[in-house]
Amino acid sequence: MHVLDLLQLDSLGLSLLWGEETLLGQEVVGVTATDLEEPGRFLGPGELVLSGLVWWAEGDEAKADRFVSALADAGATALLAGEETHGTVPAALVDACRAHRVPLVAVPARTSFRAVTEAVYLRQWGDLSRRPTRLFALPEIVRGELSRLVEEGAGPAELLERACAHLGRVSCYLLTAAGRTVARTPAAPALTAVQASAAVARGGFRLHIEGAGSPYDAWQLFVPDPDAAPPRVLHEIADVLARCREGQSRRHAAERLAGQELVGVLESAQTPPAPPAAPAAAAVPAPPADTGALEEALAVAGLPAGGPYRVLAATSGDALAEALRHLDGAAYAVGRSVAVLHEDPAAGADAVGLLRSVWPLLGQCGGAGAGLRLGVGAPAAGAEGLRGSLQQARFALTAADDGCPVREVEELDTLGELMGGVPTEVRSVFAARILGALGDGMLRETLEVFLANNCSWARTAEALHLHVNTVHYRIERVELLTGRDLSRLDHKLDLYAALRCG
Repeated sequence: MHVLDLLQLDSLGLSLLWGEETLLGQEVVGVTATDLEEPGRFLGPGELVLSGLVWWAEGDEAKADRFVSALADAGATALLAGEETHGTVPAALVDACRAHRVPLVAVPARTSFRAVTEAVYLRQWGDLSRRPTRLFALPEIVRGELSRLVEEGAGPAELLERACAHLGRVSCYLLTAAGRTVARTPAAPALTAVQASAAVARGGFRLHIEGAGSPYDAWQLFVPDPDAAPPRVLHEIADVLARCREGQSRRHAAERLAGQELVGVLESAQTPPAPPAAPAAAAVPAPPADTGALEEALAVAGLPAGGPYRVLAATSGDALAEALRHLDGAAYAVGRSVAVLHEDPAAGADAVGLLRSVWPLLGQCGGAGAGLRLGVGAPAAGAEGLRGSLQQARFALTAADDGCPVREVEELDTLGELMGGVPTEVRSVFAARILGALGDGMLRETLEVFLANNCSWARTAEALHLHVNTVHYRIERVELLTGRDLSRLDHKLDLYAALRCG
């Protein structure tokens, strides 16, 4: 593939502004689109450079010279300059390209950079199809740089941007199964998890990234436009990201270990016995004996000193870890099924509200999220309040159900919701103890209707299509068999609670 090949494509309408025949016959290995003033470090030998000239300012010849000099030093085969921004290619740029012997081609406003990129790769793709399959689709310079970046521990955002730079303004995302954006190219608009999940559902090109992890945080390379890049190129990019994922998985495992150590200290924390009374003048409240250990564990886990904190408990620690990663910039530590979240008052973000919006997406991760529940404890001002928040979170987790899979302890504002947090084994024993003698027949039904109608004899009789005397008789039997007096509020509450537990 040569620059001359592009100039011969009538569909692109390209115009040669300067270039010697020998230079126009150089092999093209890739395309990079850039509007950086000094793009040299992002370029490699043999690449075409597409630029919209956004960096150009009228009368600044030195800026044009620096830009073209960087291209020449990097070994670029040609500069393709767009006319849309300034209406024409500046004469100073033509002079600089002539001076540095870089071919210059004008791209008319009607021709998109994507069309140019596609023309290059369609030609290269045809060449590749006639070559041995061991050859790569990514330019060699790009593959070499990506390998170096992986070895240096570069993150997925840097890798994805560099891998896709030669494709032009392509929108490409690295997403988790729950819709979290791990990385995206500069041309890709930001998406919330809900928007990303909806975009994937609508279609596009999607590749699973191999690597260790849970079903909730599995990576996938997603291109909304399936024709935006050759599939083989995307497969190679996915292979590079898979190597990056291995490092990410190791870091996450170390973080989970530190989080579990914090949770272990929290679970073993015990409030010490009260010290002997001291004279009033010397009475200084002593911190609980476990506060120091908790504060140390919080620091080791990377959490800021001082609250407020919240403890969260979930039916799946993997789901909880992925949910918390949606809280951009938040500090937290996750163990096997419990997490401690630091709530920064200055951030002003509703962390629990965001977790609530993400939770249904986790439940859609390939069936892995069936029965996912999350309980949230009340805010703790400091380390000394964490144990209470843990107990609250676990109680709220027990109270969560299909109708409300994310339950905050502050939301338990009815007796029924409060009873929902009592463990099933305890509820069943309580219900059997109070109501066992009634069985599951008419006496239990009559009691339920009687309490639902505020102990009104007439309304209960009407609801059950019975005579009032029959209702009186049945309620008397209920009182006799349960040992409760339905004229007393506390006995009514006992029976109501037992019905809710049954």
